[in-house]
Amino acid sequence: MGEQLIKGAVAAFGAVVGYLFGGWNMLINLLVILVVLDWLTGWAAAWVRGELRSRIGFEGIVRKVAIFVVMAIAHLVDNVLGDLHLFRDAVVFFYLANELLSVIENLGKIGVPMPPVIRDAVRIFESKSRPAENPQLIPEAQPELVKEEKAAEVETTAGEDPTTEGNKTA
Repeated sequence: MGEQLIKGAVAAFGAVVGYLFGGWNMLINLLVILVVLDWLTGWAAAWVRGELRSRIGFEGIVRKVAIFVVMAIAHLVDNVLGDLHLFRDAVVFFYLANELLSVIENLGKIGVPMPPVIRDAVRIFESKSRPAENPQLIPEAQPELVKEEKAAEVETTAGEDPTTEGNKTA
């Protein structure tokens, strides 16, 4: 009885994966590994820095699930266009790069030394993929870099005296 239940569950899981993602290949396998590593290293980095919060962790898990939702949508679009896995694979490659970058970032926050070539690559990638502020999102949901830039702007303007602005005499 128990063995048949396990076999049925595995078969159902395989059917769902086949339908949603077009099967399981090495790209998806690597993405799952990087998603798990990113979550674990993010958790460790937050713990080391004393920033561990259950709400932030839950939001991270929701974002990880959303990766697979986007991948499923891309696969369904591929089905409409001829089942060549073009969109699904493009989405997987995007998230592979994103997750790998995030793992490297998290390891740096933990204090793991990174070779200069990896640090330089991360800086270049970050500078080329700097997110823009999304007016449809509430301030708390903005990308981290946008929130940091806003905080830096507030700090800069907070140090200025508004009564002396424009009245600078020597």
